[in-house]
Amino acid sequence: MERTLAQTAAHLGLTRPKLIARMREKGLLKGNLPADLNRDDDYLRIKSSPWYDEKYGMQYSQSTRVKQAGIRWLADQLGIDLPAIPAGRRDVA
Repeated sequence: MERTLAQTAAHLGLTRPKLIARMREKGLLKGNLPADLNRDDDYLRIKSSPWYDEKYGMQYSQSTRVKQAGIRWLADQLGIDLPAIPAGRRDVA
């Protein structure tokens, strides 16, 4: 499962602009895209979304997605305490 930066921010208890600002401060984002995909490939990815515009032809946009493993990693990078994951009923012997 992947999340947008807005979804990730909500999960971490931040707004999207605050999440982006903190990620930039830590060198995790350059603009709104991952600063170093070689380093952070296990946690972040770039989603490309092409579309056709009648006036301008093919248009391309890119956005950052946070992978499932990236939620806890990002919280650690930004110094955010996440609540512990509650044990499910299946985990009880």
